[in-house]
Formats: sequence, structure tokens, C-alpha cells
Amino acid sequence: MEFYKLQSGGRMPALGYGTFLATGIELEQSLNIALETGYRFFDTAIGYNNEPVIGKVLNEWISAGKVTREELFIITKLPCFGNRPEEVDTYIKQSLKDLQLDYVDMYLIHLPIGLFKNGKTLYSDMELDNSTDHLNIWKKMEDQVVNGRAKSIGLSNFNIKQIQRILDNCKIRPEGLQNENHLYMQSPEVVRFCKLNDIILISYSTLGMKSFRELAGLSWKNKQLPEMLENDVLVKVAKKHGKTTAQVLLRFLNQKKIAVIPKSVTPDRIVENFQIFDFKLDTEDLDALRSEDNGEDGRIVYFSMIKK
Repeated sequence: MEFYKLQSGGRMPALGYGTFLATGIELEQSLNIALETGYRFFDTAIGYNNEPVIGKVLNEWISAGKVTREELFIITKLPCFGNRPEEVDTYIKQSLKDLQLDYVDMYLIHLPIGLFKNGKTLYSDMELDNSTDHLNIWKKMEDQVVNGRAKSIGLSNFNIKQIQRILDNCKIRPEGLQNENHLYMQSPEVVRFCKLNDIILISYSTLGMKSFRELAGLSWKNKQLPEMLENDVLVKVAKKHGKTTAQVLLRFLNQKKIAVIPKSVTPDRIVENFQIFDFKLDTEDLDALRSEDNGEDGRIVYFSMIKK
């Protein structure tokens, strides 16, 4: 396993296990397989409604002496309906209780957008909070590091302008940025910005999120794009290395020093996704894969369920 060094002194595994859209017994079984495979980095969020399941499994492994808390790297996120300074403490405490942990390794602001929950469960029913103040929220995020609830803090779904504003006004710098990044949307300007500012970019949607797209009725703007894992250039590179297309996609980002958190509930794929460090893409491979970037036309997630 490769690791990325954090400014705060810790280190983040280059490869983690994503839990978006995974719940219940299926998630419990998948987490056990992931832990047995060797995953020690797990990504979740209050918005995923699965933290109690993750907490149960992690507690079982720690209690049984099969893993120590120090070996684990856990990320969770402040939900957009908690994007107010006075609510940061409440939501991180809820996450810690559900995860059965004393601290998380990284706490992220999930979205730059704030919402009022008002008793609703669907984002589409919640009202936009036009008073959302990133800087005041960030001060409370910094407090979580000071009081020991989070080892490090960061952002998710933020753009360069929004991140720069926080960098210009913070005491504790953001150490991670979790954004959509994959073959069809490579965001080279964001990658460069993160490298210049010692921020670890964490990719989501790395493998194309086919099941999520089908469930949500989403598609790329460029309708000519083939399914990501079936892309001809990718298939050719995968055959060359005797690897799956998913393994090549993960390795492609890994070689750009981007952390990846693939999600699967299929045992064989959970194991396969972990096996990306025994081969290396050459310059020809990297150039070929870079040429498949479609910019914003390759975006999957638009948060269109949020009003306005």
C-alpha cells in the first residue's frame, strides 16, 4: 500500500473503500471482505445513512484485536443541512457516536451549499440557505482539530475560488479535497492547484458509477461517450498489462498522486480494486488515457436535486 503524507503529521492510504449508496447487511458483508482484503481507509458521510453499520463492523474488528484504531483512516463529512457554524459540533459528535470512534482522521465539509432541513429527508424538499458562510464554518472545522475530534480537515465538491478563499483566511489549512475526478473529467487545473497547495485530491466516481447513474437517470453531457469501463483506449491499455479496466482507471489516478475510494459490494471486485500496485502505466499509456478527458461534458454529478 502507498501512503500520502498529511501536513498534520499523519498519512492517508492512497487507496480506500467508498461506501456511498451502501447500507445494511450488504454493506456489513462488504466491509468485512474489504478489511480481510487489507483496506484500512474508509470513506463515509452522514448523508450516506450508513455510519452505524460502519461503526458496528469497525468496533467488532478493533475489539477482536484484528485491527487497531491507529491502522485505520476514517473520513466522514459535515452534511450540507448542517452548513452553519453552530451545527458543526452537533454533526461531528453524531458521526463519532454512530462510528463508535473518539476521532475521525479527516472531517470534510461535504458541499459548499447550505440547506435548511426543516424536518425533511429528501434534499429536493429542503430549502436553500443563502446565508452560508464558508469562513465561519471553517473556523468551527478548525476547532474540531484543536479539540481532538478530527486529526485533519478538508473540503468536498468545492471549486478553486472557494478553496483559495479558505486558504487565504485559515489557521489550519485544508488537507484533503474530495471531488469528482475520472477518465472523462480529469480536472487538470484542480489537480495542479491541489499539488501547489499540498492538498490531497481524493477522487469519487472514479469508475463511472454506472449503477448510480442508472438509478438516478444521469448521463454525461456528451452522449457519444461509451460506458467508462468499456472505453476502447482503456480496454487496450488493460489488455497490455493483463489487468481489468477498473484496475487501470484506479492506477491512472494513483500515478497522478490522487487518492481513490472505489465502491463495490461484489467480493471479487473489492479484491481486484485493491490490486493496483503491482504494475505501472508508462508514458504512452498515460498520454492515451489523458486524451479521453471531456472536461465538464464528462461530469456525472450535478446536484440538480437541490433547488436553485
